[in-house]
Amino acid sequence: MSDALIKIGTPAAEPLREPRPEWLRIRLSTPPRFHQVRRLVEGLNLNTVCQEARCPNIYECWGEHGTATFMILGDICTRRCGFCAVTSGRPEPGVDVDEPRHVAEAVQAMGIRHAVVTSVDRDDLPDGGARHFAEVTVAIHRANPDTAVELLTPDFRGVPEALDIVLGARPEVFSHNVETVPRLYRSARPGSRYRRSLELLADSARRRDAGEYDGRIKTGIMIGIGETPAEVAATIQDIRDAGVEILTIGQYLQPTADHLPVDRWVHPDEFAGYREEALELGFSHCESGPLVRSSYHAHEAISETG
Repeated sequence: MSDALIKIGTPAAEPLREPRPEWLRIRLSTPPRFHQVRRLVEGLNLNTVCQEARCPNIYECWGEHGTATFMILGDICTRRCGFCAVTSGRPEPGVDVDEPRHVAEAVQAMGIRHAVVTSVDRDDLPDGGARHFAEVTVAIHRANPDTAVELLTPDFRGVPEALDIVLGARPEVFSHNVETVPRLYRSARPGSRYRRSLELLADSARRRDAGEYDGRIKTGIMIGIGETPAEVAATIQDIRDAGVEILTIGQYLQPTADHLPVDRWVHPDEFAGYREEALELGFSHCESGPLVRSSYHAHEAISETG
């Protein structure tokens, strides 16, 4: 197992030369349902993280399950993370006022019972997009009373009222990804802060424990980007200490040659070990595997936790 590190202030590590192992081979399948979902998304002028982030599970989710993770607030991100395929730059000002209705219509047309909604970072907006998240949540619930809503939000730059607005819309799951270990934040998540992300999760957990919010708290990390197993274990502990209930752990896949290189291919047995550690620490659910992403099998997490 490689102990290679991406050191802050030094050139990035050499790209991993080994080909993808068998457990990372993706079965390509585009049955009629895949094309139906794509036409629906395009017809309503929606963005999905499935496309923008080049998710490896798009064929399974769109083709087999008819599900998608909706990406609101446009497709231009104000931050430039070293691992992310979403385009960075200056977004168009304002928000699409029709987007909440369009997302709700898509959820209804697809028969989705667990809708996952995420976004680009919108540091140009005073509330970071919190009110738009709330409006999308309300629209989905109004049009689809039996559908659970999972929000995967940015950190809102620590704006205090943003969490009030988002949790006030009563999503069934509030999620914010920690993404990686603290040492790698400067290269992987410039513009973000490890402690700020943990505090957002801890604040939402405190509100849950005080009876102010009755949903579940979730986060995700990726590995194979230059961290050590000890750092992964410490980060999992930090996340649990913050009161998070649901955790996802997946393999980092370099989207283009301009992004951070893959440090190593993590064996499924190591992922299984992290899952066991997480459950022993008290997480109610942990998805851990090479192709796991934040929204992968998201509905199973809340069905298992009651």
